Amino acid sequence: MEFWKMNGAGNDFILLNNLKEHLPEEAFPDIARTLCERHLSIGADGLMVVDAPVQGGDYRMRFYNSDGSVGEMCGNGARCICRYGYETGLAGETQTVETTAGIITGQRIDRRNYRIRLNDPSTVRLDMAVEVDGVRYPCSYVELGNPGLPHAVVPFPGLQDADEHALRELGRKLRWHPAFPKGANVNFYEIAGEDLVYERTFERGVEDFTYACGTGTGSTVTVLTLQGKVSGRDVRVRMPGGELRIDTVRQGSRITDLFLTGPTNIVCKGEVTDEDLRLTESSSKTSSV
Repeated sequence: MEFWKMNGAGNDFILLNNLKEHLPEEAFPDIARTLCERHLSIGADGLMVVDAPVQGGDYRMRFYNSDGSVGEMCGNGARCICRYGYETGLAGETQTVETTAGIITGQRIDRRNYRIRLNDPSTVRLDMAVEVDGVRYPCSYVELGNPGLPHAVVPFPGLQDADEHALRELGRKLRWHPAFPKGANVNFYEIAGEDLVYERTFERGVEDFTYACGTGTGSTVTVLTLQGKVSGRDVRVRMPGGELRIDTVRQGSRITDLFLTGPTNIVCKGEVTDEDLRLTESSSKTSSV
């Protein structure tokens, strides 16, 4: 199998083109679990698969977390796949990409920077409080798209200097909290300046912090815009992997448009030769590794 490895602000992905590989859908969870293992294989936060469109888009994006679970959408992944689509001739500088959470649009800014319109916020709850180990944490909840990609947004003063182990344990407990029936990606944030936010995201399906999270960044700025804490225009969000920018369009108490802009990086291109990858009998008839 041919692959690309890409990252968007440190959020890294393995990309396969199923228009060429012709692998069955049931093979992808095992492929994701095997190839995303950092010490034993290529390593990544997730697997992206380019497939044939079914709703009139330029192509379809299938996304799998590193544990093999299906992800509804991935913002940084979508920016990377838009660059792949442009550079391989699947789409032009403006493109439409089908995702599990709905159709998104992407735009090429320059060689490395891409902008996507994220799925609309379909659920927004601004004033929740979630209790963990007897402590109540202020929290907001956002779902992007339909079916919605779930995000908890949690203010955390002193985030940049927080103890990594304690923050990870809190993130894990919030990620599995019964207040979130679908589970949740947990976005801790602190406001670092005017329209400047620092964020850490504990991602569902990765089960750890990632260097960046595009949909988490969009969800956090959605909450802060509606709360009047940021302007909603060209809001800079810094994470360990770099900086992303969010623009919103607000109508009253609703965010009607949500845009994510940031860098992409093509790390390498090659051929998968992982001898531990075991495809099913049906998939081995159509493709070999």
